[in-house]
Amino acid sequence: MAKVGVVGGGAWGTAIAAHATRLGHETMLWAFEREVAEEVRSEHRNSVFLPDVPLPPALGASSDPAEVVGRAELVVLVPPSKHFRAVSTLVAPHVPASALVAVASKGIEESSLELLSTVLRSTMPQVGPERLAFLSGPTFANEVARELPADIVVASEQMTAARRIQPLLHAPRLRVYTSADPIGVQVGGAIKNVIAVATGACDGLGLGNNARAALITRGLAEMTRLGVALGANPLTFLGLAGVGDLVLTATGDLSRNRTLGKQVAAGADPATYLASKRSVAEGYFTSAAAWALAQKLGVDMPITEQVFRVLHERRSLTDAFNALVERARKDELQGIA
Repeated sequence: MAKVGVVGGGAWGTAIAAHATRLGHETMLWAFEREVAEEVRSEHRNSVFLPDVPLPPALGASSDPAEVVGRAELVVLVPPSKHFRAVSTLVAPHVPASALVAVASKGIEESSLELLSTVLRSTMPQVGPERLAFLSGPTFANEVARELPADIVVASEQMTAARRIQPLLHAPRLRVYTSADPIGVQVGGAIKNVIAVATGACDGLGLGNNARAALITRGLAEMTRLGVALGANPLTFLGLAGVGDLVLTATGDLSRNRTLGKQVAAGADPATYLASKRSVAEGYFTSAAAWALAQKLGVDMPITEQVFRVLHERRSLTDAFNALVERARKDELQGIA
């Protein structure tokens, strides 16, 4: 058994910590909110971010990063991407020199347009690729925390760290696959949230199942184009971190990003709606970063562009819809192969 420190007391971080605890690992959860850490520790629940799910009594929690990761053999980073740089900087001095580090956050940093792997080169330069991996896949936190079956992928360069992390987290109810494509796994985890906003709006407008399927499929093409431009293997997007996570997030009613799109279709102001929620819909921030990165790299991402313009520039959904369906004819695999 190992000592595991999970950094991020949101729904996904709490679910990972609960899973690790049930596997017999000595697990601590770091939460920014002191009341969350206290409730996890004393009442074995997280009513703020993961309500109605009992947590293992053996799961510890604290708001002190040194207490959570100071003795850890595996550190799992799960803060929102918006706060990833600040939180990883806070935790970095306390990460043991031999610890494995797995990133389970999903997103692109808006200010720098960097993947989280690049952010970590600045905030945790001591963690080399042989110790660093990325977790992604079709996993709603609530279901994982309730021990419903799911599959995820852990990716690292040459699969060195991935193969060491896999046996620590693999279980019959949470099967862990390995990948040698950390770039592709990160891109898939980020872009699927943007496409889920679009499918939520599509369903909210009553545009039908055909339209939703088209958005998912063409969204996968956008995801793949961006990933390939950044050096990813296109086959990664046919796996758990690509089409798997995309289908779940774009169609499942537990998806915060899909819900955001539905709320916008119902007339809600995106920023006002999100300000009323404690949990983060990553697609809101990632749409801005992804669209800016696509422009920088010359990658065609029309759905991402329209999600950005609706969420951040208040373009009407009617105008966004027309901009997509009135585009010029093109080849299906253009820009991918």
